[in-house]
Amino acid sequence: MARSALDEMSDTGAFLRTASTFRNFISKDPNSQFPPESGRYHLYVSYACPWASRCLAYLKIKGLDKAIGFTSVKPIWERTKETDEHMGWVFPTSNTEEPDAELDPFNGAKSIRELYELASTNYNGKYTVPVLWDKKFKTIVSNESAEIIRMLNTEFNDIAENPALDLYPPHLRAQIDETNEWIYSGINNGVYRCGFARKQGPYDEAVKQLYETMDKCEEILSKQRYICGNILTEADIRLFVTLIRFDEVYAVHFKCNKKLLREYPNLFNYTKDIYQVPGMSSTVNMQHIKRHYYGSHPTINPFGIIPAGPNIDYSSPHDRARFSS
Repeated sequence: MARSALDEMSDTGAFLRTASTFRNFISKDPNSQFPPESGRYHLYVSYACPWASRCLAYLKIKGLDKAIGFTSVKPIWERTKETDEHMGWVFPTSNTEEPDAELDPFNGAKSIRELYELASTNYNGKYTVPVLWDKKFKTIVSNESAEIIRMLNTEFNDIAENPALDLYPPHLRAQIDETNEWIYSGINNGVYRCGFARKQGPYDEAVKQLYETMDKCEEILSKQRYICGNILTEADIRLFVTLIRFDEVYAVHFKCNKKLLREYPNLFNYTKDIYQVPGMSSTVNMQHIKRHYYGSHPTINPFGIIPAGPNIDYSSPHDRARFSS
């Protein structure tokens, strides 16, 4: 049966995210089924989705957007097939229907679901973005964002415009892995555990962990420019995609309102700092972000009303340059 994130519930009313399914790797290994080739791969994203946005961020800051194209779906979930009630990511019916969303340029798919069905005849998981598509074999290489960003970081350096940027440097890998783990649990997935909880107990538990983790980040960022030291790493990109959505969406829609991002001086300025990395701002489409969350979860926001604010200017000055790099 076709499923979405709203169906991932435990008996206690807690949100439980399931693992991704397509886990192939693009590799420079001579025997690789998926070698890094310019023009061969395509990234399907939603600007609204934080997991897809971190892949798009890598395309931009590594200078790979000429070698790997990308297409964004419409922000609000719609019926993906006439034969069932599944709601999910769909492409527009024309390139002028929805600003910043485009038709599928290679397969003529009407939805992300159709791409999954092209790649696997018996797929029964979620139809998520990102999708890293191989045009040669007409299949999904990967739908796991954590692994896609690792491929983009190293495997395409021969054709990247910014190959010297290493967001997962060997000397910091252990620290990055450990940081990713507690940030994912407390913040990246934590906001969803708050927002999708269907009982008070799981919400209370999730919101407590969320703010403990936010406080921990604030403390770390009072002493250094980035989350793993004084250089930009993968951990920063993974944290940023949640923080940029925090006050605009999660504070209201997911009931993460105990304290706003703007009330954390270091975290707030840090978010502006990452936003101002060349290429990053183009990956943040707040119209798509707000329309998706407020318009795609009728069990949380039945009338689809989109709040007016707060319309934060993340391009305004920050104080993060006070830390030596």
